[in-house]
Amino acid sequence: MAKNKFVEYVTESYDELVHKVSWPTWNELQNSAVVVSIASLIIALVVFMMDEAFQLSLKQFYLLF
Repeated sequence: MAKNKFVEYVTESYDELVHKVSWPTWNELQNSAVVVSIASLIIALVVFMMDEAFQLSLKQFYLLF
């Protein structure tokens, strides 16, 4: 009985993926990849700047002692 449910699950999953899901076009995927890449670079730059600022702040703080 468990095997029958597994086969039914796989069959329904395949049917849904092939016939019911709207997949993005190649151009939409490329545009999304560009947006994600740019956002990742911006976030990395912000984190880098915060790290440098904290490093400079801590250096100045430790020089006081």
